[in-house]
Amino acid sequence: METNFTLSIIKPNAVRTGKTGPILSMINEAGFEISAMKMIRLTRSQAERFYAVHAGKPFYESLVDFMSSGPIVVMVLRKENAVEQYRLLMGQTDPQKAAPGTIRHSFGVSVQMNAVHGSDSVENAYRETSFFFSETERYP
Repeated sequence: METNFTLSIIKPNAVRTGKTGPILSMINEAGFEISAMKMIRLTRSQAERFYAVHAGKPFYESLVDFMSSGPIVVMVLRKENAVEQYRLLMGQTDPQKAAPGTIRHSFGVSVQMNAVHGSDSVENAYRETSFFFSETERYP
């Protein structure tokens, strides 16, 4: 099952340090269409719900704290094979291991503060975009 959309989040550290514009440029230059976008600040409760799949893991509490620490930019990105293509553009989770030219290599500072989040599967692209965007926003 493939899809032509995925979710992207520019994380609090990248928003706070002024990297939103350069990240958006990389996304555009890679051929993605941004079909929905907004800046929000997650409450702790919202972050807990969004990352519920990780509840009980050692990094869960610090992830929830971090993702609710400041504004984020959430987007629906469109492109053929969007999930796979965006994962390639993001690079590996650890910025030190991410390939040059990827978002995380360019703007990430640690595994947690790696600048961006992207859906890791088609199923999660549906779930994650639904968390942040209404049906009319997701499917313009």
